[in-house]
Amino acid sequence: MTTLARTSAVGRSRIARPLQYLALLAYMCFLAFPLLFLLTTAFKTPRELQSPDAGILPERLDWTNFTAAIDKADLFTAAGNSLLVAVTTTAIVTAVALPAAYALVRFRTRLRAFATGWILLSQVFPFILIIIPLFLLLKDIGLVNTLLGLVLVYAVWSLPFSLWMLQGYVAAIPVELEEASAVDGAGRLKTLARIVLPLLAPGLVATSLFTFINSWNEFFFALVLIQDPDMQTLPLALARFVGAEGQVQLGQLAAAALLACLPSLVFFLLIQKRLTAGLLSGAVKG
Repeated sequence: MTTLARTSAVGRSRIARPLQYLALLAYMCFLAFPLLFLLTTAFKTPRELQSPDAGILPERLDWTNFTAAIDKADLFTAAGNSLLVAVTTTAIVTAVALPAAYALVRFRTRLRAFATGWILLSQVFPFILIIIPLFLLLKDIGLVNTLLGLVLVYAVWSLPFSLWMLQGYVAAIPVELEEASAVDGAGRLKTLARIVLPLLAPGLVATSLFTFINSWNEFFFALVLIQDPDMQTLPLALARFVGAEGQVQLGQLAAAALLACLPSLVFFLLIQKRLTAGLLSGAVKG
């Protein structure tokens, strides 16, 4: 019976493994399809885009859509605004969420349960529910149509999720390490700087990346709060390629969207190893 069971297990393994690889390949193709569609559409001429018999691949590499998109939407200015907003938001959120997450994990008080519940509840609120009072508040303090107002909104909106993520990373660090450092005579700040912060580096990278991408891609808040064309971010610039009657300049939109995706893709590739380590370390405890 044991031999038959082993033979059956080996047979199931030989069948299951190719199916797993096939499912993984199908999932990767599903994720890569939008990027491949953008890439092929961006190099097609207007004649190819309007032709019902056009193939998937362009007949030749035509860079006209890229130059037209850059000239029409002023992508460089929009990219600079998006970069400034995303980087500033990420820095603010990280600076606030790191000590807050550490305090919630290490100092167990009655406030901890309330704060954790409020973090989860804040993620349920839809954008449309808060945009009107938020607009009126920013208008009263003179921050409508400013990048500073947009940064504050993004920081407040991203903080609960970042705080929730960092709690898992802090909880994964054994408290015995901090106790040993205290026994050696190190103070709280010294322990945080020399023991906790280096161990939290992968988690900080993962949290910062999510905050950066959310700020880089956000559209709704920017649409309501920004009216000056010189202040527009990349998502607002991409909306210029959709006409008033719903007509889409597909080639230029694909080229502009492809250029807008490149910074986040490059940033992700550069920190991929640290991001993977951060996601795994945060899954140890929660």
